[in-house]
Amino acid sequence: MTAVSTHILDTSAGDPAPDVPVELAVRAEDGAWRVLGTSRTDSDGRCPDLPQVSPDDPAASATVRLRFDVAAYRAARGEDAFFPEVQVVFTTDPARPHYHVPLLLNPYGYSVYRGS
Repeated sequence: MTAVSTHILDTSAGDPAPDVPVELAVRAEDGAWRVLGTSRTDSDGRCPDLPQVSPDDPAASATVRLRFDVAAYRAARGEDAFFPEVQVVFTTDPARPHYHVPLLLNPYGYSVYRGS
């Protein structure tokens, strides 16, 4: 199994970002994105129910996209979103079965990294 996990920290508030819609997709051979599943961050800013990728699935060694709906999060806080959406695209390798990709978010910027 290839596991993809994420969490979001709102660095302007110093707190996790709850209730952010997140989509996990893989790029198909024709270049189109195939959505594997969606989730929403919990009160700790994590998505415990993102789908796992079977080793037999082409996504086990693929280009993967996490899409974060920042506009929905900012709107719920009564704020405008300068970046309404953040897309993070990365590659996976079956020899490395877990990918944790945190998002650090603030009103006018964001940062991502490969976590552990």
